[in-house]
Amino acid sequence: MKQIILAATLLVSLGAHAANLPCSIHPKKGLADAELPALAKVSRADAESAALKAVKNSQASVASGELEAEGGCLIYSFDIKVPGKKSIIEVAVDAGTGKVLSQKREGPKAQAAEAASDAAVKKK
Repeated sequence: MKQIILAATLLVSLGAHAANLPCSIHPKKGLADAELPALAKVSRADAESAALKAVKNSQASVASGELEAEGGCLIYSFDIKVPGKKSIIEVAVDAGTGKVLSQKREGPKAQAAEAASDAAVKKK
């Protein structure tokens, strides 16, 4: 139960954080995930390149990434892994401009909470 509460708190804070981002594309609520790529003006490859460049570590790599509507913004969200570090860096890239909107370091506990929350959402 603690993990669910922690995960919910994390998602609310991430959503609130994303809502404050100066993004260029604001998809309509209720849009299916399959419809999001048609709205993006920046390719995933270009967004990934911008995210890696923002981390400023030549050994960094993308552990995962997705195009998503978060907090009213269409963004690419990437989890960047740096060798030798337990934490990841979550980077949000504007899907309309390719600009990095935010970077946030997440430790193992935050990663586990986010994974649990994602799993719960997928079950629904």
